[in-house]
Amino acid sequence: MTKNIAVFGSAFNPPSLGHASVLKRLSMFDQVLLLPSAAHAWGKKMLPFDIRCQLVDAFITDLQLANLSLSTLEAELLQQSDSVTTFAVLTALQERDPEATFTFVLGPDNLLAFNKFYRSDDILQRWNIMACPQTVNIRSTMIRDAIAQQDAIDAWVTPGVAALISHYSLYQEPA
Repeated sequence: MTKNIAVFGSAFNPPSLGHASVLKRLSMFDQVLLLPSAAHAWGKKMLPFDIRCQLVDAFITDLQLANLSLSTLEAELLQQSDSVTTFAVLTALQERDPEATFTFVLGPDNLLAFNKFYRSDDILQRWNIMACPQTVNIRSTMIRDAIAQQDAIDAWVTPGVAALISHYSLYQEPA
């Protein structure tokens, strides 16, 4: 039986209930890979990769959705190249699991700019693309700004993510 796998990439800086609103609608997939960016394509400042992976692990635990798992593939690929493209990620995943069907999940903003993705035409020919907007509009920038201003973030992140942010005193500087 062919596995149906969704690939959901994001900076996850930090993971939010906005991300959760997308993930909860992906129950039709056997597996949903949460793929933190190892290096941001547009040079955005992010927490170190390993810290964001800890946040994603806590996020996955909190959501209790059986099909979610963390993938550190971008960091592996970044060790072999200067940058990591969606095409490279999907190619590597397909090579690791040739029988699986992969669907790249992105937000509507990225869908509108999809033609700017490296080898976008090849991606469309080889894999599925799914635009899935957030139903809860929470941006990671809002969370980082709130933390820098010492405002509560409990309504925007899961308890495990909030606990790690507090424990490590993350995002104390304005975003």
